[in-house]
Parts: sequence; C-alpha cells; structure tokens
Amino acid sequence: MANFSRRSFLAGCAGVGAAGVLTATTSFTWPELLQAARADPLPHGSGILVLVTLYGGNDGINTLVPLTDDAYHDARPELAYSPDELVSLDEDYGLNPEMTGMAEMFKSKSLAIIRGVGYPEPDRSHFRSMDIWQSGSIDNAVTTGWIGRWLDAGDGDPLRALNIGTVLPRLTVGEKSSAAAFSPQVIPPKNSAKFIRALGRRDPDDTPAMALVRDSYRAVPTVADTLSPLFADTDDGAPVSETGEGSNGLDVQLNAVAQCISEGLPTRVYSVSLGGFDTHSEQRDDHRRLIGILDKAVARFVKRMRDDRYGKNVVVIAYSEFGRRVEANASDGTDHGTAGPVFIAGRNVRGGFYGDEPSLTDLDDGNLKITTDFRDIYGELLSKTLESDPEPVIGSSKKDMGFLKS
Repeated sequence: MANFSRRSFLAGCAGVGAAGVLTATTSFTWPELLQAARADPLPHGSGILVLVTLYGGNDGINTLVPLTDDAYHDARPELAYSPDELVSLDEDYGLNPEMTGMAEMFKSKSLAIIRGVGYPEPDRSHFRSMDIWQSGSIDNAVTTGWIGRWLDAGDGDPLRALNIGTVLPRLTVGEKSSAAAFSPQVIPPKNSAKFIRALGRRDPDDTPAMALVRDSYRAVPTVADTLSPLFADTDDGAPVSETGEGSNGLDVQLNAVAQCISEGLPTRVYSVSLGGFDTHSEQRDDHRRLIGILDKAVARFVKRMRDDRYGKNVVVIAYSEFGRRVEANASDGTDHGTAGPVFIAGRNVRGGFYGDEPSLTDLDDGNLKITTDFRDIYGELLSKTLESDPEPVIGSSKKDMGFLKS
C-alpha cells in the first residue's frame, strides 16, 4: 500500500474512531494463532471476565419473580407468571420458567443474583443509560469505557480484551488503548492479510489518533486467527454453533470465547451481547424466548469452563442498561424503567442473593427504587477477577459486596 493512501485511510479512520472501523473483515490461519498462544499463553490461575450485555432493557421483574407478592400480579396480570410456572429458588423468589440452568447454578452456589442494581438519578434513555453502564461513570464528560480505562492502565496490548462482534462497544474503548474485535461471520477477501498488515505497519509520522487505529489493525490478524476455525458456513453463509443457533446467537459468541480460553489466548476480558429486550408490546413470549437463550448459553459456557485448565477462574456477568416499569402498558408490554437484577456466574462466585429487593409498591413515579450501585459490582470484578486497582477505572470509595471469593 502506498504511504499516502495508507495515511489517508488511517487519518479518515481516526476521524470516526478505531471502534467504528474495526470490522474484522479478515481472518488468518488457526496455526498462526496457536503459535502465538503457545509463545505467550495465559498464566494458569488468571481471572477472566466475560461481559454479557443485554441490549434493550431487560424486564428484571419477569426474570427474578416474587412468588407471593400480590402486587406483582396486580400490576401486570397479562404478563405475570403463577408460582407453579416458575423455577423456585427459595420460599420468596423464583426464576423465569426458561432459566433452569441458572437455577441449578444458584442452588450449587455458583450464581450470585444482585438485586435492585442501577445508578443515581436514573435516565430511561437507552443511549444515555447504556453510556453510563459502559463508561462506568455518571459524568457526562467521560467518553471512555471502564474496560478501556483498564486497558489504558496496562501495557496497551489490545488482546487483553476481545469483543465478539464487528464494532467495539464503548465499554472496551479507552483513551490510549482499545480492545480487539472480531466477527464470526467474516469471509476473508483475497489478499486481505497483506492489506491489514500494511495498515498495521508502524510509521513515526503517524499522529496519535492514527496510531490508535493502526495498533487496532495490528491486532486483527491475531484475533481473527483465534476464532476463524470455530465456525462452519451454512448454505446461507451464516456460521452455526453446536446447538445450531445463528451466527448472531449468544451461544455462538460464548462458544468462540470458550475456544479462545481453552487454547490459552492471553485475554482477560471478553465482551458478548444479546439484543431484543426492548419489549414494549406482546412481551411475555418474546422475553421468555430471550431469557431462555441467555440461560442456555451461559449455563453451557460455565459448565464447559468448570474443568478447563485456563477457564477455572472465569466469571460471567450479565447486565442490561435498565429494567422495566412495574405496571404493564396497554400493549401487553412494559416501558423503560430503572433498577434490575445483575447475574454473576462462575466457580469463584459466592452464590446467593446480594442487595435488597426493591419494593413493588414503594415506587419512584412508577419505577423501582435503586438499592445497589452498579459501580460496586465493577469494583469487585476489577479487584478480585482482574486483580487491578479499581480507583483509576471507576474511582474510589466502592464497597466490597462479597459475591466473589478472595
């Protein structure tokens, strides 16, 4: 690639940010990745964090359900589950009927359910609320993600964090560093390896913004090599997993993460996602289906990692930008709310309930009152799973909730 065209391309990319251009349209060979993993494998015993983002605002009230609270049935009679439909956890609460895998983890003390999670002065906008969760800050001036700042505090290696998807979520983008990205759907064009390597070539004349884009492209070959053998194309070009779900399925993403971990990829943070939770109408069946996808994918992943030589210290967190309002709307759905449950799973988890369950009657303008600050969860994940100081990432004075083993 001529220097002028390369510089023009990188300069243009820098204008929109590295996160917006890392579409991972190239894959390389699995043997090349294996060689890299063998040369610098993840140290045994390292904590690994897997972030599962549920986009749209998960209805926590129909996820973790009160068994005996009449206010639940009164507020949403068409959406409510009867006690005999639920998977009972104790005498007071049950999980959605589709959450048998997570219920089993809860009973085996490897699932923590943190209740009433949110942030002060909640904003019911999808965009602003997700910005807050992914930045780890309620300050409008913060433009970096909390994992991005964790990367900034390290050695700058983008493979310390990996997003499964074409565009990096804000949470993985820092001021100086960003995670690597990969899409399981990539089909490598002819000569793409040469093209990507040219983009990643170091040049002393690159601006700092161009250098960030360049370093992100330098990570693409390694990341693509990691994941390219995990998927087989179907007739319509969509890769499938062992369970036959489509390429955008959470099961496919977590299958990719599991394989990366099993091979010793030196990555400490993985990011995956599942969308569709903005259930304003006809919610009951759609939400139940989505929760079933989450449950089966996470339960299968955690089981696979339990005895993996690199995966024994994997911790999974599933969260959404907000919950839903207590009362159903006129379309048999629910509207944007505030607090909701967060699920933490893994061998290093102290299973049980954490945080107070918000009242279904003592409300804030029809919304649940927040009882747990989401940053307290991040602080414990940073200190115990990633073995890092939380202060440069989310600030100080965050309490230890105790849902992770020391």
